[in-house]
Amino acid sequence: MPGNSQRKGAIRKSSKRPTAGSGGRVRRGLEGRGATPKAVDRPNHKAYKLKARAEREAARRPKKRAGDGEEWIAGRNSVLEALRASVPVSGVYVAEGSERDARVREAFKIAADRGISLLEVTKGELDRRTDKAVHQGLAARVPAYEYATPSDLLDAAAERGESPLIVVLDSVTDPRNLGAVVRSASGFGAHGVIIPERRAARMTAAAWKTSAGAAARIPVAQATNLVRTLKELQDAGCQVVGLAAAGDLSLPDLLADPDLASGPLVVVVGSEGDGLGRLVGETCDRLVSIPMASGLESLNAGVAAAITLYALSLHR
Repeated sequence: MPGNSQRKGAIRKSSKRPTAGSGGRVRRGLEGRGATPKAVDRPNHKAYKLKARAEREAARRPKKRAGDGEEWIAGRNSVLEALRASVPVSGVYVAEGSERDARVREAFKIAADRGISLLEVTKGELDRRTDKAVHQGLAARVPAYEYATPSDLLDAAAERGESPLIVVLDSVTDPRNLGAVVRSASGFGAHGVIIPERRAARMTAAAWKTSAGAAARIPVAQATNLVRTLKELQDAGCQVVGLAAAGDLSLPDLLADPDLASGPLVVVVGSEGDGLGRLVGETCDRLVSIPMASGLESLNAGVAAAITLYALSLHR
C-alpha cells in the first residue's frame, strides 16, 4: 500500500542468484552416508574418550629404544647373587628410606669395589624402572649383551693356533641351560657358543648368573639361520656332530677317532624335550649318543654338553 513501503519486510528483495530448485536437494538427501564409524572413531562416544586417554597415558611413559636390550634385576637376593657372579651390572639402584640390611651392605661393597655406580631414587621411580617388580628397595641394571659372529669364533681359534671347538645350541630356550653350557665351554677349552637369533634363550641376567662369570671370558655368537651357519662351518673344514639319543655313533667311538675328536669340531646340542630339529639333524655329519646305564632317555642340555666337552678335552 502507498506509504507503507518503508515498513520492515514490506518489500521482498530479490537475491542476486536464483533460488535452487528442490530436485538437487532431494537427490542429495536420498544419497547414502556410508558405513557408520566405529565407536572408537566417534568423538562423542565413550570408547573414543577411553582410547584418547590411554594414548595420552602411553605418551607419558618412557619410550624404549629399539634394540636397547637393557634388563633389570629386582630383589635383594637376586641383585646380590648377580654381583657375586660377576654379572656385568652397570648400575645399582636403591630406594630412598630402604632398610640397609646385610645383603644391601654387601651389594654396596661389591659395587664400590668394581666401580659400579650407586644411585638412590624414589620408590616410585624404582617401581617404574623395574616395571613394578618386587624389588625390596634394591635393583640393578644390566646392559645389552654384545654378541659375536660365528666367524669370530673361528678367528679366535686361529689366533690361539688351535683346532676350532665350537658348541651350537638348537632350540634351547632356558637361559640357565645356556649359562651352564657357556660355563662348560669356557672350562673345557671351547672357542665359543652359537645360538639362534629366534626362539632361543638369550644372554640375559639369568644366563650370566648361571655362567658364573664365564660369559665374560668366552664369546657367544648369534646365527640368523642355524642350518646355513652349520654348512658354512663345514665349508671352513669343521666336522659337525649332533648329540642325539638315537645317534649312529657313541661318544666313546667318537673319542676313539683322533682325527674327529682332536680336529676342527662343532658340537650341536638340542633341547631336552625335542632334541635336534629335523633340518639341523640332517645337516650334521654324524649323530653321537651318550651311553647311559639306566633307561633314562635324555639328559639336560647343559649336562650333555658338559659331559661331551669334558671327554673331548681329554683328547685335545
